[in-house]
Amino acid sequence: MSVFKCKMCGGTLEINAGESVATCDYCGTQQTLPRLDDERKANMYDRANHFRRNNEFDKAMGIYEQILNEDSSDAEAYWSLVLCRFGIEYVEDPATHKRVPTINRAQYTSVFDDDNYKSALNYADSLQKAVYEQEARTINEIQKGILEISQKEEPFDVFVCYKETDNNGRRTPDSVLANDLYHQLTQEGFKVFFARITLEDKLGSAYEPYIFAALNSAKVMVVLGTKPEYFSAVWVKNEWSRYLSLIKQGEKKILIPAYKDMDPYDLPEEFSHLQAQDMSKLGFMQDLIRGIKKITQTDAPKETVVRETVTVSAPVNNNTAPLLKRAAMFLEDKNWQSANEYCQKVLDMDPECATAYLYLLLAELEVSTVDELEKVIDENGIAGRDNYKKAIRFGDAELKERLEYLNKAIIYNKAESHYKRATTAENYKTAKAVYAKISGFRDSSEKIKLCEEKTQEYWYNIAQSAFYKANSEQHYLEVAEKFQAIKDYKDSAEKIKLCKEKAIEATYSYAETLMDNGNYLEAINEFKKILDYKDSKELLEWCEEEQKGIVEEQIRFKRWAKIILYPIAVWIVIIMILVFLRIIGAI
Repeated sequence: MSVFKCKMCGGTLEINAGESVATCDYCGTQQTLPRLDDERKANMYDRANHFRRNNEFDKAMGIYEQILNEDSSDAEAYWSLVLCRFGIEYVEDPATHKRVPTINRAQYTSVFDDDNYKSALNYADSLQKAVYEQEARTINEIQKGILEISQKEEPFDVFVCYKETDNNGRRTPDSVLANDLYHQLTQEGFKVFFARITLEDKLGSAYEPYIFAALNSAKVMVVLGTKPEYFSAVWVKNEWSRYLSLIKQGEKKILIPAYKDMDPYDLPEEFSHLQAQDMSKLGFMQDLIRGIKKITQTDAPKETVVRETVTVSAPVNNNTAPLLKRAAMFLEDKNWQSANEYCQKVLDMDPECATAYLYLLLAELEVSTVDELEKVIDENGIAGRDNYKKAIRFGDAELKERLEYLNKAIIYNKAESHYKRATTAENYKTAKAVYAKISGFRDSSEKIKLCEEKTQEYWYNIAQSAFYKANSEQHYLEVAEKFQAIKDYKDSAEKIKLCKEKAIEATYSYAETLMDNGNYLEAINEFKKILDYKDSKELLEWCEEEQKGIVEEQIRFKRWAKIILYPIAVWIVIIMILVFLRIIGAI
């Protein structure tokens, strides 16, 4: 017998040789077990699970990967990597006192698509596999809820990452500095995620959807701190490590470390390739804001930007040139009304000026440059707008090509947004419809196919979940219909066959129960449905014989009642009448 610590609560489990699933005596949670071939491996698991229980997921992942380097068929190590990737923390349910999973590292992709999850199932025995599949379904449902909430959040420009309290529960200097930064950035017009304010009206258990939404939408993260240990605090590192992961995946984001009262060489090693900022340096705040503006492209553009991105065919006469220049300057200053007025003055003199219509389009959409048109959010694009049509009508071929490209890019970006946030079949259907408007543009055709696959995958997972919950003929037949809708996807055809077999098996079991309880008529009806299954035909005949005996017994009872009971009943009635009459006569 070996000793292993519960991966939910840390309690001691005594494991018999060969066991792959056990229940903790302390928290009552059923859990899968690793193959503990030797003491060294057991120690590695204990250490990795310790880090994971303390939400130090990156440290834990390193040890699990080391275990897999030595044994690539260890199902539990693969599953543990899944728990780390999704940041699974087991918390106590106040009602049942059992440990239930919560997600601290939400993903856009489903747990069912995770390669480590697939490997865990591949190497697991039947008992382990059942537990993994049940937990995966639970995690998937929790993640759907997180994504549903996060989709409703407005995008952020800047994410401020810092440590709020010290080990004694007191507010840190970092929190005060972060608060100052938040207000300065907010005054500059940025939408800033600052936990102290952004999450103040949220329940503690509901933080992850908002953190997830902010991490994925913010173009800039500022990680600030006054002590090395504050940068490496569990929840601080959880945020910036996830942000760095998004950058490694190709997201156009920037992480800016900012420090004070400490040596910059004590910053986390992961920041070694980044340009850190000293908060004690004079002018730090101004430099930081200027840099963020440049990154988020909200700073005032150069005077030449608008003009350099515009090409028109009609020559600009000397009378309209100054007016167009003024209009361009108003666009730079985001003075949309004045830009509109000066463009109208140009059109009074030159009704076919493509530049004027283009500037009107920019003012209408409240962007300063042609390139910024791509940031417009509209799944129908901008081709339906009058100023767009006239800019193309009176502009040259280059302008027409540029605007048509940007129109498709706008639609594409909206489709991408739908796709990245999609969690249901309806979501993927919406994304597909938007991609279809620009089929052939960039990778839209491929994305249409992906949406179709994701839709099938969604319904497949729904059917899979329903299959595991089914326990009657009707349920299995309903599940078979779900698989029928995607019969060409994965093993759906086999699942349809299995559902029908399960339906017959459920019918047989139900008929047996009815028979055992003496409900022969109902049992007969059920056995008739499955005459070719097992001994259904013989049991049907037995039930019919039993039912026949019951019927004959009822007939004999009726005859006996007619011969004996009915006359007795008549005499009883007569006697009662005579007694009644005598009583009346006595009165």
